[in-house]
Parts: sequence; C-alpha cells; structure tokens
Amino acid sequence: METYHVKSAPITPYVMLFVFCFTASISASCLTFFIPTMTLLATILSTTLIGISAVIVIRYICDSKYLFTLTFMHCQYHSRYGGWSTPWRNISQLGKAEISHQGWQQPLPWIGIKLNDYDDFIKNISPRLAARIIIEQRILLVMAIKHSDVDNHNIEDVLFDDEPYQSKNGNIFKGLRAMLAHRMEYNREFLGFDFFISEDTLDRPINDFIGLLRRYKAAAIRQ
Repeated sequence: METYHVKSAPITPYVMLFVFCFTASISASCLTFFIPTMTLLATILSTTLIGISAVIVIRYICDSKYLFTLTFMHCQYHSRYGGWSTPWRNISQLGKAEISHQGWQQPLPWIGIKLNDYDDFIKNISPRLAARIIIEQRILLVMAIKHSDVDNHNIEDVLFDDEPYQSKNGNIFKGLRAMLAHRMEYNREFLGFDFFISEDTLDRPINDFIGLLRRYKAAAIRQ
C-alpha cells in the first residue's frame, strides 16, 4: 500500500478564538483613548487578551501538520512532543478502548494499541512524548482500576511505578522509560491495550480510523 499521511484534527476553533482575542485586545486598547477613567482596566484587559492570543498562535504554529504516517512497513506518530514508530507486525491488536464493570462494557473515546514486543518502542520513543503519554493517559488506568474487582492495587504505586524494568528480551530500562514500560503493562492488565490515541486528535470518526489502521496492518501481514 502507498504511504499515507493522516493530518491532525482541524484547528479551526483555535483560529476563530485567536481572531476573537485579537479583535477584543484591539478594542480594549482603543478604550484607553476614548474612556480615560477606564485606562487601567482597559490596559489590564488588553494585556490579558494579547497574552491569550499569543499562546494560541504558538499552539497553532507548533502543532504538527501530520498526525500519522502509514506505510506498508510501519505506523509512525508525530507530535510537537516528538513521536513513536512501530512495524505493523509488532502490533498484535487494535481497537476501541473499553472499561468492563459487572458484565457491562463502557466504550471510551480512545484507540487502544497492543504490541508484541516493547523493546524497540520504548527505546525509540521521544522522552517528551513518553512523559506526555504517562500524564495524559493516566485517567484511563485510574478509571479501569476503580471499576475492577481487584482491590490489592494502590493506585499511586501503579501510576508512578519507576522501578527498573527488565523486558522479555533482557533489556533493562530505567527512569522515564521504565515508568512507561510499567504503565503499558498495567494498561494491558486492566484495559487490554498498552497505550492509546485520543479521538480528539483524529481527523475522522474513531471507527473509521481504526478501520484504516487495520487495513494497513492486514496488507503488511499479507506481504
């Protein structure tokens, strides 16, 4: 299959908010000329709105043009925090994340990915992205543990497990990489997947994106 670039989710709301903030800041600045008694208030408001506008512009500039690159060999994720890449053959399962509780399945707006082997993924992932995954995806693990029937897990110990991690291949990871590896194991135990992709970042409905990934994976296996 041909290389396919998946663009990140539309950022039109950010642009609209920027235009609003910019217009509001100009309007607030004009108040200093026409309403002298409101000079201090207008200046504070103007400064605040300009600051918000600047943050949005930086976010707009820094966001990646592409979210994923799909080739016949691998799946690669891009972000302003770095990225990760894994061959299709190393992905054992793709699907929508769910939480099980008393026989009920609660779907979550996240795509789950389960790997055959952690080593290359852990070695090559951007440290900044690894930290981002640990922080942003912890809520999924918290919810899964709270809905599970297992009561012998201390949530804080699970979330911040940074003990040295030895993989099945004998590689030893420490620090942030060890924390990510442990997190992936806990995710697998309670959620069935190692890590996740938020629906909010996708350019299409979550089921369509899962279908796209599965088609590339199937094509890679056939070759």
